[in-house]
Amino acid sequence: MEIRFANAATPKTGALVLPVHDGRTLTETGRAVDAATGGTLARAMAASRFEGRKDQQLMVVAPAGVALTRVLLIGLGKPGDIDAGRLQSLGGQAVAALNAAGEKEATILLDAADAGKLGLAEAAAEAALGARLRAYRFDKYRTTEKPEKKPTLARLTVAATAAAKRAYGPREAVANGVVMARDLVSEPGNVIYPETLAEAAKGLKKDGVAVEVLDEKALKKLGMGTLLGVAQGSVRPPRVVVMQWNGGKRGEAPIAFVGKGVTFDTGGISIKPAGGMEDMKWDMAGSAVVIGLMKALAGRKAAVNAVGVVALVENMPGGSAQRPGDIVHSMSGQTVEVLNTDAEGRLILADACWYCQDRFKPKAMIDLATLTGAIIVSLGDVHAGLFANDDTLAARLADAGKAVGERLWRMPLDDAYDKQIDSDAADVKNIAGSRGGGSIIGAQFIQRFVNKVPWAHLDIAGVTWSKSDTAIVPKGATAFGLRLLDRFVADTYEK
Repeated sequence: MEIRFANAATPKTGALVLPVHDGRTLTETGRAVDAATGGTLARAMAASRFEGRKDQQLMVVAPAGVALTRVLLIGLGKPGDIDAGRLQSLGGQAVAALNAAGEKEATILLDAADAGKLGLAEAAAEAALGARLRAYRFDKYRTTEKPEKKPTLARLTVAATAAAKRAYGPREAVANGVVMARDLVSEPGNVIYPETLAEAAKGLKKDGVAVEVLDEKALKKLGMGTLLGVAQGSVRPPRVVVMQWNGGKRGEAPIAFVGKGVTFDTGGISIKPAGGMEDMKWDMAGSAVVIGLMKALAGRKAAVNAVGVVALVENMPGGSAQRPGDIVHSMSGQTVEVLNTDAEGRLILADACWYCQDRFKPKAMIDLATLTGAIIVSLGDVHAGLFANDDTLAARLADAGKAVGERLWRMPLDDAYDKQIDSDAADVKNIAGSRGGGSIIGAQFIQRFVNKVPWAHLDIAGVTWSKSDTAIVPKGATAFGLRLLDRFVADTYEK
């Protein structure tokens, strides 16, 4: 779908999307369109339950007096409550509704009154961003899909001001990162595995990102025993990819992001139940978000030095697989007793985080991982779990999440939990031995491999894959965390 911008004017053809405020209030632009239709819009609202409340919709087909195929009214709610999220929702809802109606061309017509405190150009850019995010589809393997199920909307024009296109530029870069991350997460395990995911990351070189791929030989030389232990049951060799975007001051310490990339997780010898195991293709979502984030930062020329490190393995129960009870040596020098091979994400992050902080000495380090089912029990699919050793870092991440609609809920870290992973046979064990506080135990384990650097761990297991459509996220891979971290970088390091 092509998105373009034009000066505010009522289109001659196609479908028109008009915002409506609470109390069925049309803006000046909306009233002009209503007058051209002989009051059709006002009568349609009066004859329905549509009040202009947030996210309400009313479709008026072939209104009299104009050549438009239909007018879609979407509620924005009270003018004082209009923000970026509502405008993104407007754009996303418009795309979904018009595709369902079979429209090919449409225009979103915004008025200054629809912009809230953003300004008209920014408001238009937010609506366009929502449209782009909602238009996403992963359909490359569908060969027999019926025409009526395919999207029809080929062109969406956002009519506001000439400055809207410039305002959309950085947002488009973020959307490109989101699309890349969603694509990677959506691919099956026979297509995306450590080598091919590393190749996908190497594609960021064309965006100006420096990319380095560490192969199995290099990982052995570095002493990444906890990562290699997870990988040894698979015929797919592991990789660690290091990505650097240097948009800040020369020599300034970077902000670092570390992603869990288990391209398929059977659980290893501690094998998972068969039901639902197909979902484990997205156990690499943390790495996909980090790769997409680096693309977004480079695409919008972020004024920051950033490092992305992704640890890529496949966890399989082959004849050479790691056994429960094995003891491995981490890059940090600590020994780990592996009591459950399905608690593998923390093992690869142990080496990846240590390597990242040791090599780059970052200002702060944030890891993302579909780490535990326990976080889903705790928070469902609404919030991701946030663990941090630094209150300021935690607060800034939470604020960024609220700003973009990717919500975090801070969970505790405590010595009382940490003692539960003391091992009788090694320095640390990878599970506590009881089911209580599973997501906390995972975070405590990772923290054992973090020095004094401000660090946060985002457990995104419950929010990585959506089982239903939302306004700007279609069913499937969400890329949760990417827009959050982009906003965090912008607010914390670029102002």
